[in-house]
Amino acid sequence: MTLSQLTAISPIDGRYRSKVEKLDNYFSEFALIKSRVMVEVEYFIALCELPLPQLKEFEHDKFSALRMIYEEFQLDDAQEIKDIEKETNHDVKAVEYFLKRRFDKLNLTSYKEFIHFGLTSQDINNVAVPYCIKKSQEEVIRPTLLSLVNKLNALAEEWREVPMLAHTHGQPASPTHLGKEIYVFVERLAAQLDMLDDIPFTAKFGGATGNMNAHKVAYPSISWKDFANDFVAHLGLKRQNTTTQIEHYDMMAAYFDAMKRVNTILMDLSRDIWLYISMDYFKQKIKAGEVGSSAMPHKVNPIDFENAEGNLGMANAIFEHLSRKLPVSRLQRDLTDSTVTRNIGVPVAHSLIAFLSLMKGLDKLILNEPKLNEDLHNNYAVVAEAIQTILRREQVEGAYELLKKLTRTNTKVTKESIDDFIDELPVSDSVKTEMHSITPENYTGFNY
Repeated sequence: MTLSQLTAISPIDGRYRSKVEKLDNYFSEFALIKSRVMVEVEYFIALCELPLPQLKEFEHDKFSALRMIYEEFQLDDAQEIKDIEKETNHDVKAVEYFLKRRFDKLNLTSYKEFIHFGLTSQDINNVAVPYCIKKSQEEVIRPTLLSLVNKLNALAEEWREVPMLAHTHGQPASPTHLGKEIYVFVERLAAQLDMLDDIPFTAKFGGATGNMNAHKVAYPSISWKDFANDFVAHLGLKRQNTTTQIEHYDMMAAYFDAMKRVNTILMDLSRDIWLYISMDYFKQKIKAGEVGSSAMPHKVNPIDFENAEGNLGMANAIFEHLSRKLPVSRLQRDLTDSTVTRNIGVPVAHSLIAFLSLMKGLDKLILNEPKLNEDLHNNYAVVAEAIQTILRREQVEGAYELLKKLTRTNTKVTKESIDDFIDELPVSDSVKTEMHSITPENYTGFNY
């Protein structure tokens, strides 16, 4: 069958294609090849700017023509590289041969042996891949996540003064504010965004076994370590100084683990909102023509939060494998990282789908304040904490036990039964008045 959204095996390239297609620019085979071409071209230019003795005569006004090779890179160019790869059975060598053809077309044949000079494949891959991840984080993932945090922050502010019955262990607990409970997630996510921002995107660039052997034997007087550090920094990355043939992937693993924490927090949010909807604290906006159940016409299901939860789980399962596997390689390298790094876009895409689903779901929420107020009024026992704390302040012996006897019963605790209890307490009238004034609606503590 012809590949399309209907025939794709992965839902990322099928059902959810429209949500994640912007990630093509960072994680597709085309994006990887283009990024490799960019690294090779920029490396050649850096050798010219050094300059190597044989490149002193290279005219710098030709740099723009070289950069156009990757800046105007098209699908036909990528296909040409794939066709070369069929002969070489080596993807990075195919890029080198492609560039040599382009040098011939630009009448730069005498310089083409300095393409990929002294490098191994991983000097290209271990720069191209983190470069793509960094760009996707800066241009897609972080802005989308920040939009989600801002949306949550706006809802937290909107609902700042809305009292709500809390639930610990699934049971009624001391009241809170709905806005504060949403702000919990704002604060957690903001902390994770700060940590994500602190994780450097690092690259390996050091030759066949990390020592720049070939560079040093060819030009022993050049400080190749400084050159490599400057070159990688020029691309917006930080160079790992001591490596084997491949990068150690520790910082990449840190990024995956940080994304896992973000996703875990969002999974917690998804489940909480799902439960609030099931408790009727929220209703959902109804869209004409939508069907909630093929059998039950009344259903309006919290599908956006369920979709988010499922995609967050998929993302974290793969992030977990990436962060555990990639930092482990036999001796100076094995090839297991190659196929694994090609899947980095998969958990990123599942995360993006979840972020978008959550924002869609949050936009559909309608606060049902009467239900929140009803639950508060029907659970008057939650003021017991307040009363026993005031009795402790007044040094009434066994304060906790008195309230326990009153409230730990199968008989419904009401405002009337609480008031009757207060009236019989051995405290002053002013203290009784103080306790009478406490209700589930106003016993909400500090707001955030």
